[in-house]
Amino acid sequence: MTTTTTDPVADPADLAGMFTAYGRELLRYCTRRVGEQVAEDVVAETFLVAYEQRFRYDASRGGVLPWLYGIATNLLRRHRRTEVRALRALADAGADPDAAAARIDAQRTVRRLAGVLAALPRRQRDVLLLFAIAELDHAEIATALGIPVGTVKSALHRARAKVRAALAPEGETL
Repeated sequence: MTTTTTDPVADPADLAGMFTAYGRELLRYCTRRVGEQVAEDVVAETFLVAYEQRFRYDASRGGVLPWLYGIATNLLRRHRRTEVRALRALADAGADPDAAAARIDAQRTVRRLAGVLAALPRRQRDVLLLFAIAELDHAEIATALGIPVGTVKSALHRARAKVRAALAPEGETL
């Protein structure tokens, strides 16, 4: 999601407005990272932290949504072990022998991808998932994580290269 220059909620003190405008997007992002139950808690905590730290919001650095993604990503780091465990479990899961060949191939690909995501350094994983799931652009990711845009670009490049290499057919490099 690319935030436009006119942020529908420009005041982080408007807790209800922020939740209405961005709650669904944040929940989608967090759910894909840690599952529905943990995601709901993370989103609720995100809005609580945002309200408590509303004085730290700097509109000149970007819209409210990237700021909220930054808070959510920081909170997700607390749940990193859960996320990595889930990705590793998915990577280690066995294929269903009764499934069709296409389904087995898809399961293998998902397991390989989950393994790669679990093994990525934290910053690369955060950048890749903010880009792929939250659909933030480079500047928004930089704002969310508090890092330079160049760092976002290099982290995304490295993460993509690792994912491409993992998804290449065996014996073939991309």
